[in-house]
Amino acid sequence: MHTMTLSILWFILIAVLWTGYLTLEGFDFGVGMLLRVLGRDERERRTMMRAIGPHWDGNEVWLLTAGGATFAAFPEWYGTLFSGAYIALFLILLCLIVRVCAIEWRPKINDQAWRDRWDTVHTVATWIPSILWGVAFANLVQGMRIEVVDTASGTVVPASEVPADSLVMGASHQITGGFLSLITPFTLLGGAVTCLLFLTHGALFIALKTTGDLSTRALGLARRTGVVSTAVCAVWALWAQIAYSPNAASWVPLALTAGCLLGSVVAVLKGRDGWAFGLHFGGIAFATVFIFTAMAPDVMRSSIDPAYSLTIEQAASADTTLLIMTVAAAVFTPMVLLYTVWSYRVFSARVGVESVDPDTGGLHPTKVRDSAQPEAFIGY
Repeated sequence: MHTMTLSILWFILIAVLWTGYLTLEGFDFGVGMLLRVLGRDERERRTMMRAIGPHWDGNEVWLLTAGGATFAAFPEWYGTLFSGAYIALFLILLCLIVRVCAIEWRPKINDQAWRDRWDTVHTVATWIPSILWGVAFANLVQGMRIEVVDTASGTVVPASEVPADSLVMGASHQITGGFLSLITPFTLLGGAVTCLLFLTHGALFIALKTTGDLSTRALGLARRTGVVSTAVCAVWALWAQIAYSPNAASWVPLALTAGCLLGSVVAVLKGRDGWAFGLHFGGIAFATVFIFTAMAPDVMRSSIDPAYSLTIEQAASADTTLLIMTVAAAVFTPMVLLYTVWSYRVFSARVGVESVDPDTGGLHPTKVRDSAQPEAFIGY
C-alpha cells in the first residue's frame, strides 16, 4: 500500500480518536464544570459524580491513544506541536492530572470541607482544559507561525527551498511565534465554542442520567446554554470555513454539525433528554470532523507562508511503521469499540439522589491516620 494512502488513513483514524475523546470526555468536563452550579448539596454532587463514575477514566484513554497514534504515525506533527505549544499543552495535562486527584481523593475523608475543596479544584481543572482544547484546535485550523529551521545553524530555510512532499534534510518545522502568537480573536472564540459545548453536553448528560429535581434543573440549564453554544459554534465554524478552510468538502460536516445542534435545541425544548443528548453528541462529533477536514491536506498550517505548512505526507512515518499500526488497529479497534458500547449499556440506568446517603463513605477526620478502617473508602 502506498505511503500516501496509509498516511491519509491514519489522519482519518486520528480524527476518529479525537472525535471519541471530545464527545465522551466532553460530558465529563461538563459535569465537572457544573458540579458546584447544579449540585446544591452533598447528595446532588455525589449523584453527579456517580453518573460519570463508571466512564470518566475510560474516556481519557481516547486522548492517550490519539497522542500515541500521532507520535507513531506522524512524528514530525507530534514533535512540532508539542515543542511549540508546550506551555498550553502542559497546562492541559496538569489540569487533567489534578482532576484525577480531585475525583479520586474527594470521597476518602468524611468531611464536607474536604469535599468542597476538591469540588472546587475539580471545577477549575475542567474549565481550563475545556477552553484550551478549543484554542488548540482553532490554531490548527487558522495556522500558526511555523517556519522550517536548520537544526545546526538555527537559520530559517527559505520557503522556495522547501519541497512540498518531503522534509528538508537537517531541518525541522518549528513554531517560531511563541506562546502569545497562539492567542488571537479566532482562537479565543474557538475556546469559547468548546467550553460552551462541553457545558451543554454535561447538562444534558446529567438530565439523562439522573432523576427528579436535579434532572429537571439540568435540562432547564441545557435549554439556555444550548442556544448560546449553538450560536457561538455557528459563528466560529462559518469564520473558519470562509477564512481558513481550503476545502469545499468541509461544508458537509459543518452543515451536519449545525443540523445536529439545532435538532438538540429543539429536542431540549420538547423535554426529550435522550434525543437531545444524542443529537448534541453528533454535533460535537461532526464539529471535530469539520476541524480535521478544514485542516487537510496539512496537519499544521503555517500562517507565515504556505510552503512552511507541514502536510500529511511530510509528517507521516515510514511505510513499515504505518503498515504495522494498521494491522494492529484492525485487530484492536473493534474490540475497544465493542467494550465501550458494552460498558455504557451496562451502566445505562439513571442515578437517583434519594439513593445517596451523604453521611456515609470516607474516613472520619479523626481517623485519617488509622489504617484499620479499609471499609471506609467508599467511592463517590
